[in-house]
Amino acid sequence: MSEFLTLTGGGTQLILSARIGDRPSIVHWGPEIAGSSPVELHTLSARTHAPGGPEVPITPSLLNPIGTGHPSPGILLHSAGKEWAADFRVEEIEDVSPSHKVIISRDTVSGLRAIHSFVVDTETGVLTAFTRLENPGPQAIAIESCAALCLPLDPRLTRLTGFTGRWAGEFQTETISRFAGSYLRENRAGRTSHDCYPGLYMGTDTAAERHGLAAAFHLGWSGNHRLRVDSGSDGKVSLQMGELLLPGEIILGQNDHYTTPDLFAAISADGYGDVTRRLHEYCRSNIRTGIARKRPRPVHFNTWEAVYFDHSPEKLLSLAQQAAEIGAERFVLDDGWFGARRSDRAGLGDWVVSADVYPDGLGRIANRVRELGMEFGLWFEPEMVNPDSDLYRAHPDWVLQADGAEPIASRHQLPLDLTRSDVFNYLAERITSIVNEYGVGYIKWDMNRDIHHPGDSQGRAAVHRQTNALYRLIGDIRAQCPDNLEIESCSSGGARADWEILRRTDRVWTSDNNDARARYSIMRGAAHFLPLSMLGNHVGPAKCHITGRRFEMHFRAGTAVLGHMGMELDLDQETPADREILAAAIAVHKQHRTLIHDGDYHRLETPSHISGAGAVSRNASEALFQIAVLDQHPTTHPPVVQFAGLDPDRCYRMECVWPEQLAGPASTFAGSALMQYGLQLPQCWPDTCLIYHLEAQT
Repeated sequence: MSEFLTLTGGGTQLILSARIGDRPSIVHWGPEIAGSSPVELHTLSARTHAPGGPEVPITPSLLNPIGTGHPSPGILLHSAGKEWAADFRVEEIEDVSPSHKVIISRDTVSGLRAIHSFVVDTETGVLTAFTRLENPGPQAIAIESCAALCLPLDPRLTRLTGFTGRWAGEFQTETISRFAGSYLRENRAGRTSHDCYPGLYMGTDTAAERHGLAAAFHLGWSGNHRLRVDSGSDGKVSLQMGELLLPGEIILGQNDHYTTPDLFAAISADGYGDVTRRLHEYCRSNIRTGIARKRPRPVHFNTWEAVYFDHSPEKLLSLAQQAAEIGAERFVLDDGWFGARRSDRAGLGDWVVSADVYPDGLGRIANRVRELGMEFGLWFEPEMVNPDSDLYRAHPDWVLQADGAEPIASRHQLPLDLTRSDVFNYLAERITSIVNEYGVGYIKWDMNRDIHHPGDSQGRAAVHRQTNALYRLIGDIRAQCPDNLEIESCSSGGARADWEILRRTDRVWTSDNNDARARYSIMRGAAHFLPLSMLGNHVGPAKCHITGRRFEMHFRAGTAVLGHMGMELDLDQETPADREILAAAIAVHKQHRTLIHDGDYHRLETPSHISGAGAVSRNASEALFQIAVLDQHPTTHPPVVQFAGLDPDRCYRMECVWPEQLAGPASTFAGSALMQYGLQLPQCWPDTCLIYHLEAQT
């Protein structure tokens, strides 16, 4: 077999060097270099001796272990404080398929085996890579850290965009210039987190939405993680992403193994927008599973901001009637239906229907919801418990804790230890029983706090095992429930929104913040990695319960059209006129739902006070663009906005379909004119959402 392994797909090329006995390495990852050979690229990369440095230049390998002399190791290990200078050498190669290669290497000191898997998707070019460590020997080996891969990067990628935020302000972007040293982000929240999303975009200084070399990286993992980009003094640039391990979490005894989370990477010479579309297509085709792939995404009505804990069967039945009348297709009963849960201080963990509030159970509401043509959904927060609950009083030892550390109060709840079989079995039995009894078609699965002291009953750190137990729990529940069950990943908003949780769930609750103005930056940030079909986007009350800002219904409803649309408001408090406007927006969403959810996503390049994005059909025959004016224009006239993704050689019939008072007669324009010359926006107030529909003419 040749020393070199080449994987290509979607215009992306990965070339690996894997000579038996040598250190495995990556020769090239990036857009395919037509007409080149691995040998000549390897020759072109050769370096001569640098004064003051090693006589033979240190070359990167797949994990850059300490034994190779690399200054930024991607793996740290030891055996009782010894045998820490690992140096993995190729032992075997598996040529699984043209798009899937496996390199097996061994560290001769510790005996540890590293199995590196590489897959390049043939359609999108997205690279998926992970490392599996195996200990065949009798001596225990502690793994302190292990990246999925140390990925060498094109040094032209000088701009970094990270994703941060907070509760009610998720998926905010921060762009900086790459610098000498290490760009490092670490998350210890025990979930994907609000403030440290496991994703990164990079580009050249001149890259933009439609042109230039750009790349994106994502770690599919719902627990602690670490992301770093190293810019070395030798000019080399590399990226590491992997699980952040707490002390003692991974100790491999004989025949034990550890597998890193998947690293996903996409690259393009055609700008950030093309990278996003590659990620979206890969996610839709390879990550999203189950019924969500097979049918339109139902319009939601969620009860939370309508009633909070003040549950009344009569009120809920009234809301269900009104929701169905304006177009809702799913009715989700949120927190407050169980145990003594009249506030967030009590009852969490007692998964039995409250006899005080629902003396006849939930059957009356669930059945009426279905009679109205909607699915019935229910809120759970399985991973948490209130100290004021029957469950905690009976089993105070069921929670995660750390010896000697005082528990940190957060939303009056403590995290349950899912690694215990009794906890796991209790939750699986309770949830499946309720789902099957009431014909629940949708679970809103929430997790409302970080895990600060993730220790099990033996005092060992447990985030790694807790995260894997969560995955098994969801799998067990799905196996015992009807195939049409959908699950939403909610974590006090968007704090658990990685691709690995989305292998098991169908939707992300993007944020608890239903402020229509704030939603634009939240949705725009999240859509860098997640398709619109997976991003919950709801119409909130006239006065936002989080920011206190007030917005007219046209703006609130139009904002929610682009995404997985829903409502979260007391319809009794809305005027008849506003309910009609809301119904009209839902109708617009349903009319264009297939285009929004299956089309190619395009961000528009706009001034900072404008937000523009849309979906274009695969054959560019149809498009829907949402353009929001979020503040006063700095000039006397609004700016011109250029569309994207259209066919420059076709003409398009363009119509403003929202709001109706700004709609005028449709006009026809060349695709080239709409993309290069642009549309002069009309004069309108701040907090106005405009939606344009474009259809190619034959």
